[in-house]
Amino acid sequence: MNYKPEGALTGTAENIRFISSPEGLAEALETDAVLEARAVMCTSSHDLIVELPCCKGIIPREEAALGIAEGTTRDIAIISRVNKPVAFRVRELSLGADGSVTAVLSRRAAQEDCMRGYVSALRPGDIIDARITHIEQFGCFVDIGCGIPSLIPIDAISVSRISHPSDRFRCGQYIRAVVKSCDNGRICLSHKELLGTWAENAEHFSAGETVSGIVRSVEDYGIFVELAPNLAGLAEPRENVVPGQCVSAYIKAILPDRMKIKLVIVDVCEEHDTPAEPVYYINEGHISEWRYSPENAPKAITTVFE
Repeated sequence: MNYKPEGALTGTAENIRFISSPEGLAEALETDAVLEARAVMCTSSHDLIVELPCCKGIIPREEAALGIAEGTTRDIAIISRVNKPVAFRVRELSLGADGSVTAVLSRRAAQEDCMRGYVSALRPGDIIDARITHIEQFGCFVDIGCGIPSLIPIDAISVSRISHPSDRFRCGQYIRAVVKSCDNGRICLSHKELLGTWAENAEHFSAGETVSGIVRSVEDYGIFVELAPNLAGLAEPRENVVPGQCVSAYIKAILPDRMKIKLVIVDVCEEHDTPAEPVYYINEGHISEWRYSPENAPKAITTVFE
């Protein structure tokens, strides 16, 4: 089975076929299929009500997420699913006195399947799909399959330093990530290794060009301007420049052996718009080691996945 972050199955023809009729749900019950639909309400007892075209769907509280029954997961993990897709397996179909059908569902069962069939096999260096679920100052939480959470720390998002993960991501966004560590089923992720080395990013720029950039830091000795998520240059000091502003910058020099790009700010604009979609230099497979710095650079900047 191909386990994906919640939301990836919702519009597929097979998922729609299963959830559109009691017969489809009965088939899903028989075959243990993992389905998706939108949670429309969380009751006062923290059961999730799921929107199904053919009948009422309910996920009892203890079936709403791994760890709820054991007390290791808080109920906010259930409440926060309202108005969002949830993965589940059909546990039971019951017929009411009025002929109505109620489907009892289990998100926990789908997550257990995902843990056994996918997450338990992940190793450091594996490149995977993820979906941003919520963003904090220290990093962003992502769904790596069936609602199973993982974290990308802020310093692992890109080489260019950002003040907040929202500078790079938005909630609901699908991204790629690389497994940094696995500890008793807990997966920690990184992102910057997929965004290209210094040389791969620098080859898109040439001395003499004037390009767009984002101010990331203002220091006494100069202004750091991001040209790409994994590439920044240092501009000469200038008044009335603050982090977050979009600027046009003239490239004075590119020095690969020193990993430096010298800039002059030409003009200052307003704050930049919604973050652009990531451009990945590595999209799939597995990496054992990643070197950001050029071979002739005096300092080797690497990530080893082990």
